[in-house]
Amino acid sequence: MIATLAALVLGLLIASAKSNFDRISDEVTQTAAKVVMLDRSLARYGPETKEARHLLHSAVASAVELMFSGKDSTLAKLDAPQRQTKIEQLQEKLWALSPRTDAQRALLARALDLSNELTQIRWLVIERGEGSMPTPFLVVLVAWLAILFAGFGLVSVKNSTVVATLVLCALSVAGSIFLIEEMNRPLQGLMKISSAPMDNALSHLGQ
Repeated sequence: MIATLAALVLGLLIASAKSNFDRISDEVTQTAAKVVMLDRSLARYGPETKEARHLLHSAVASAVELMFSGKDSTLAKLDAPQRQTKIEQLQEKLWALSPRTDAQRALLARALDLSNELTQIRWLVIERGEGSMPTPFLVVLVAWLAILFAGFGLVSVKNSTVVATLVLCALSVAGSIFLIEEMNRPLQGLMKISSAPMDNALSHLGQ
C-alpha cells in the first residue's frame, strides 16, 4: 500500500511540476508575441511613438537579461517597483499620444490593450514562478520512500547484486524528485525555460 501511494504521489508531483513549467513557458512565448505586436502597432502609428518604442525595447531587454540570468533572486527583482514603473512609463507615453485619424485611434487602443496584457502576464509569471510544489507532499513522499527502502534493505540478502539494485533504484527515485524540483523553478536551475522566443522578439523590436 505504501509503495502504491508513493508511486501515486510521485506521479502527481511530476505532473503538477510539468504543468507549471509548460504554463510559464507558454506565457513567455505569448509575451514575446505581444511585445512584437505592440512594437509594430506603435511603428504603424507614426514617428510620434519613437520614444515609446525605445522605452519598450529597453524594458524588454532588461527583463530578458533578468529572467534568464538563472539567479535565485530573479523573481524578487522582477517584482521590484522599478520594473512596474517602466511599464507605467510606457503606458503614460501611450496615453499622452493624440491620434488624429481613425486608424491611429484604433492602433492606440490596440497598443494600450497589449500593454495591459503584458502587465497581466508579468504578474502571472511572478506568481507561478514561485512554484506549485506542496511541501508537505514532498516530505511525506520522502518519508514513505525511506520506509520502503529501509524495509527492502532489512529483508534482502546482503550481496553486491542486491546493494547495487537498491542503489540504482534510490538514484532513480532521487532523480525523479530532482526533476520535480527543477521543473518547479522554471526561471532558474538546470531546467530553465528557453529564452529563444524573447531573444527573437527583442531582435525584431525597433525595425
